[in-house]
Amino acid sequence: FGIHALLIATVTLSPATAAARSERDAIGDDVYPPLWDLAPESLLDFLVKDNKIVINAWNYQERLGVYKNLLNSSAKYFTAFGPQNFGNILWGLPLQHGWQFRTGRLADPSSVTSCGYEDGDLLCISVRSWWSCMNYYLAIIPFLGAVEAGLFGQLQYEIEILPPEEQRADFCYSVADCRSRVPKLMDEWKAYFEVNNFTFFFHIFPATFSSFKLDDALRLMWRAHVASIAYALPKFQDSLKHLSDPEANFGEDWANAVDFIAATHFSTDLQTTNNFQAFLPLRMLVEGDVLPSISDFSPQQNKVLLSLRALHKANQLTG
Repeated sequence: FGIHALLIATVTLSPATAAARSERDAIGDDVYPPLWDLAPESLLDFLVKDNKIVINAWNYQERLGVYKNLLNSSAKYFTAFGPQNFGNILWGLPLQHGWQFRTGRLADPSSVTSCGYEDGDLLCISVRSWWSCMNYYLAIIPFLGAVEAGLFGQLQYEIEILPPEEQRADFCYSVADCRSRVPKLMDEWKAYFEVNNFTFFFHIFPATFSSFKLDDALRLMWRAHVASIAYALPKFQDSLKHLSDPEANFGEDWANAVDFIAATHFSTDLQTTNNFQAFLPLRMLVEGDVLPSISDFSPQQNKVLLSLRALHKANQLTG
């Protein structure tokens, strides 16, 4: 019941959705993640040094570029699902990352550094942020899984991901490194990208290509997505202490809800994801925010947060 209420509230209530979209348009918000046009278009747009493509995953624009490259390289498989790659189900990942950036969730919540703040380095992604650490496993691991699956073809350079200043042991930084440290996660994401990488079938058995079903891709994508969160959630439990209690609760509620959303094979194309995210909070939750009566949130946003909380509590109570 909880997840149906959530999905109904965020997707099928067309007047509310239209109103939320109009509100976004009125304030000049784009359907794309912030700074999408400035993100690296191809792998060679990143720094190339010592025969390696070097990516700073702790810079918002570069992490966004990782997503942009995934979308660009998989676009040809989604031409039947809408123009301009809008039907690509990978849109959910960069749009979620963009929402985290826009709402300040990638900045240093401990305020020890100026990482992620306007008076410091706005594009900095803080390793102290629970959201940014969780997101690493939904950005870099999918990307390296795609590299391993051959989505980008035969690369002339190796890929190297720069480590953060702290907590270096919590992450992996290349295909070989991640393959040795998180082999199951790499397998899950590699499996997804191999299904979409139909080079063999497309060229040799053209008729087989038409049998590609979007639901099969959604099943594999969500399976990998859930695996990433299940791995990262216990790893970054201590990072929740930097957040207010309401924000920490919301983070855990959100991670819990993904299991249920995944079970519905929810389509994470551009428009559906934007409709869904219109009902997520537009700022970090702070002490004193009490559901369902947070005054600067819309009734729908309050209801969605309350639904997430109830769903998580019910899940805990029933085991």
